Amino acid sequence: MTNPDAPLSLHAALHDPATPDQSASDIRHPPFVLIALAAVAGGIAVLALLGRTIAGGHQFAFDRALMLALRQPDLLTPVGPAWLRQAMVDITALGGETVLTLAVALTVGFLVASRHLLTAALVFAGTVSGSIAVAMAKQMVGRARPALVDHLVEVGSASFPSGHAANSAIIYLTIALIVMQIVPMRRGRAFLFAATVLLVTAIGASRVYLGVHWPSDVLAGWSFGSLWALAWWAIGSRLRGGRAVS
Repeated sequence: MTNPDAPLSLHAALHDPATPDQSASDIRHPPFVLIALAAVAGGIAVLALLGRTIAGGHQFAFDRALMLALRQPDLLTPVGPAWLRQAMVDITALGGETVLTLAVALTVGFLVASRHLLTAALVFAGTVSGSIAVAMAKQMVGRARPALVDHLVEVGSASFPSGHAANSAIIYLTIALIVMQIVPMRRGRAFLFAATVLLVTAIGASRVYLGVHWPSDVLAGWSFGSLWALAWWAIGSRLRGGRAVS
């Protein structure tokens, strides 16, 4: 006679027909719909207001000051040891189109293989839609790349917002925040979030260090990408039916 309280056998676990895509039991969520709407509205407002200001010819004083602070007096050589330049080139590649596409493809593939279909769909929809929004903003504003210092890597598209900063925030943060909803351990979620924030920060900073973006391009990209990721976190929370904080 089978004991109903006994743990599931390995055979039963392996043949479970579905992996529940529910949030970790100890996560408590604020009102999801309001957060999602506010985050999307905030992200669009950041790009619209800053883009309109920049398109009107306004220049921010801190843009010039920060870029000059990162170069030697000859404006050709970046500050810091020789290895730092190569490190920044390597870091900036982590926010490039090829790496980000691979990150999304591998994450979605793993989630599908693990039968977390809702999480996979959220990651795919959130990252693709955000990247399209950034591309549209670049075309509408059309800000020229900085000519104040030499570019240390090749660039081709418009400057505002920084595609590397925005897309790395959209993709890495969206992946992290949505995947955190199915990670049961609090320490695991904390590590995932902290590591992702550090990565996104490093990618954006590398664009300014390499002279290919104004700091305001990067700040706009970070702001929009973070708000976009927050919106998809809220959408995921709503679809999972998590509890609102009372």
